[in-house]
Amino acid sequence: MIERASALPAVLVAATTLAFVTSPLLVPEFGGFTPDQFPVPQDNPPVQPAGYAFAIWGVIYLWLVVSAGFGLFARARAADWLPMRPALALSVGIGAAWLPIATVSPVAATALIWIMWTTAVIALFRAPELDRLMARAPVALYAGWLTAAGCVSLGLLLAGYGLMGQTGAAILSLLLALTLSIWILRFMGNFPAFGFAVVWALIAVAVASWDDATVVTWMAATGAGLIAGVTLAAARRG
Repeated sequence: MIERASALPAVLVAATTLAFVTSPLLVPEFGGFTPDQFPVPQDNPPVQPAGYAFAIWGVIYLWLVVSAGFGLFARARAADWLPMRPALALSVGIGAAWLPIATVSPVAATALIWIMWTTAVIALFRAPELDRLMARAPVALYAGWLTAAGCVSLGLLLAGYGLMGQTGAAILSLLLALTLSIWILRFMGNFPAFGFAVVWALIAVAVASWDDATVVTWMAATGAGLIAGVTLAAARRG
């Protein structure tokens, strides 16, 4: 028999999720870091995905809202949802402040996105076995995209502050994204939505630089195939 928990964490997740998904209204003009936000302007950096890739946020926002609503009205006191909720509320709560901060400081925004990633991954590992479509899947899609977004932000910082060249920063960022993704998918669980988000991002990186066909292009394309394979293998393992 599943014990019943307090409904307060479910309310907190719903409130922070609502703040998160409405945060773009605060800075509707935001379209990513601008080149002049860095000491070394980042014009067309190879680590940056093609613009269409960011449309995935619409799906992430919608699915998180549906999940929070389902959790609030159908699973508010379910004990198996409780372990996920504190980390998820912290992640999306920070996310609600991310866009305004990103317009001011790429450094602070990058630090915050890695905190969001860490707490999202914790929430994913603690998500209930039941209700996968309503609990695990939306968090997995969110965590997968944050994996890519965090690595892209890191690559922009490394090149934007002159610590590495654009190509070197992009390669390092892609290697980090692949390492983290394989670790999560291979050793931590079956999260198809996580794999999809990473593959989506890697393909978009390849598309953005396709005309130049650089090492970054081929690395991103190959990485997308690798993550797709690891995701399918994890799905077969169950």
